[in-house]
Amino acid sequence: MIEKADIDRVKTLLTENIGKRIKLSAKKGRKRIIVRYGIIKETYPSIFLVLLDSISDFATTERTVSFSYADILTKSIEITLIDTKQTIM
Repeated sequence: MIEKADIDRVKTLLTENIGKRIKLSAKKGRKRIIVRYGIIKETYPSIFLVLLDSISDFATTERTVSFSYADILTKSIEITLIDTKQTIM
């Protein structure tokens, strides 16, 4: 069961790393994982924002996506800091 202390710990880790480059791995169904790179943009009480890099040279727009802290705790997504190779949770 996810407790408030766990969510607060994840939020604190993400807040300390705002502006840092990350590797984001998201589970999108059976045996399908999408890997993208970006920057932790902002944290809020229930969600956090990630600014994703553009996919290719043809699609030059960046995209902001939001996730809940529970997504990390339930292993729906995995965030790895690129500089230190540290996985958040």
